[in-house]
Amino acid sequence: MADHWIENHKRDSWRRQAKASGYRARSAFKLKQIQERFGLIRQGDIILDVGCHPGGWAQVATELVGKEGWVIGVDLEACQPVEGSILLVGDITEPHTQERVLHELQGRPLNAVVSDISPNITGKWDMDQAVAMTLVADVFDFSLPLLCKGGSFTSKMFQGVGVEELISAVKPFFSDVRRFSPHASRNSSSEVYLICRNFMPWKARKLAVREDYEKALNLKLSGDDIAEAPDIVTSSFSVRKKKGE
Repeated sequence: MADHWIENHKRDSWRRQAKASGYRARSAFKLKQIQERFGLIRQGDIILDVGCHPGGWAQVATELVGKEGWVIGVDLEACQPVEGSILLVGDITEPHTQERVLHELQGRPLNAVVSDISPNITGKWDMDQAVAMTLVADVFDFSLPLLCKGGSFTSKMFQGVGVEELISAVKPFFSDVRRFSPHASRNSSSEVYLICRNFMPWKARKLAVREDYEKALNLKLSGDDIAEAPDIVTSSFSVRKKKGE
């Protein structure tokens, strides 16, 4: 009971801070803490915010890029406007939504991708975990070709099956890939943020993060040992017909 009270108190503390600071969600402090640690967003940057509802990350990103930069946010659910941001409603994995993002970019590269995206939770952990990891891989495949040299990619993940395989799939494209847990995350949460820094586009000629991730995951789940064929055993047994048959 004491641990539960402390956790609730901490959670309410972040909510109170968010409200006092004018942020729409306590999750805004997660991005602020990521930025404080890694310095991913700079003045004048162009940012893609995936899973932007209710807009807390867009608020923080807009503050960081200043008047010279801007933020494009995408979410299935509509957000209240954030000055300095363009917030789109749509599924980032669908071509129509992707075309809208490309239209807003007008050929300009992204400096950073930040993603607090999460699938609809069914309560079936294995299924939710699989969908969440595939979703992150899809966001990588869409956004990496738009990322500038030296750019960064930050995404929420949930600890569990597939995390190591996804990290292995994206490591070739960045000089630094690591996991980070902001203090604003709940202690009871399995979420962790994947921080990818210094994008190397010349290594992205064959960009198939989801394909590589799924191959590695399938290999892990099915095992990489191929059962040997059974030895052939010879026998002297034979079928003989009776006389008259």
